Amino acid sequence: MTDRAVLKQAVHDKLMSLEAAELAAAKAHYEAFLKESQLSDREVHDKDDLVASRESRDLAAAFDAPVQAHHAKIDVIENTDFSLTDTVRPGAAVSFGGRNFIVCVSTTRFEVNGKTYMGISTQSPIYLAMAGLQMGESFTHNGSEFVIDDVM
Repeated sequence: MTDRAVLKQAVHDKLMSLEAAELAAAKAHYEAFLKESQLSDREVHDKDDLVASRESRDLAAAFDAPVQAHHAKIDVIENTDFSLTDTVRPGAAVSFGGRNFIVCVSTTRFEVNGKTYMGISTQSPIYLAMAGLQMGESFTHNGSEFVIDDVM
């Protein structure tokens, strides 16, 4: 494997581990609130018990959406082609303006081999502005022009 392929695999692996950690945290919150929503087996529950149960059930339902969102992101990552490329497309690592991006799903910033990356979605306006371009080509986003420094 070339150095670029190794780096690209490391970026992919970090992207997957980030989403797996986010999914685990979302599941933990969901399960904690779901557990708190279950009433004990005693026969009589007072109004406070019922209110607390309802609030915990509502919070668990609210945490179900992030669980589903992280499952969907993992599905996208698993089904994206991360092979080396010279064209901006899903699975491409793109550098411009001193920043590094991976086109797949949106993420927070993360480090790989001393470089900072951020995941961007294929629906993001910046991706749409540079889709299909290659190293050295330029695009405009929010009134600023950028030159693509690298694609892999």
